[in-house]
Amino acid sequence: MISSLTGEIQHIGTDKAVIQVAGVGYVFSASPNTLSALRLGSEMTVQTLLMIRDDDPVLFGFGTADEREIFETMMTVSGIGPRIALAVLSVFDPDEVRQHIDQQDDKAFTKVPGIGPKSARRIILELSGKLVPRDEPDQPSTTSSRRHEPTWKDQVQQALIGLGWNEKDALKGIANALETNPDLAESPDVSAALRATLQNLGEGQRRQRL
Repeated sequence: MISSLTGEIQHIGTDKAVIQVAGVGYVFSASPNTLSALRLGSEMTVQTLLMIRDDDPVLFGFGTADEREIFETMMTVSGIGPRIALAVLSVFDPDEVRQHIDQQDDKAFTKVPGIGPKSARRIILELSGKLVPRDEPDQPSTTSSRRHEPTWKDQVQQALIGLGWNEKDALKGIANALETNPDLAESPDVSAALRATLQNLGEGQRRQRL
């Protein structure tokens, strides 16, 4: 079992990255939030989970051990696979996931791309008591403390496309998120911008279904 890797970040894509450890490059899949915290050429620590799917090993990476726990626990829910579990971590941080489950807030999970009302209710039903709010939030294990550059629009757009949105809807979601929260325009936080955009897109989907 590979539980973590510490090495130099060699590549960052829309849904994967490469970390070199002792001369070996490891490819891992991750959420846009985790990928946005990585820095090319920097030595960082990534929490990992190795899964074997159809005899093909797939390595997943996370910024914290708590994110990995949320990911693993989410996949115990019927019908929830790695793609949806990563999407949950793109919309909510681990503490928010725990709070929504503790508060029986199934509607919150319909903001996640790929999760409808039935799946959201199933998440609450199957994870109640398994994921409970913590007293203290986990600290990121990545070693970089540099602030994000304020040019997050392209990063968020590419992350949304990687999650399955087309370019038109991605740009519309970004524009609507900026309209709803003008302060995002000056924010250097890619993760916050991505989360706000995904929540806005999720609200739009829900209104269309009503």
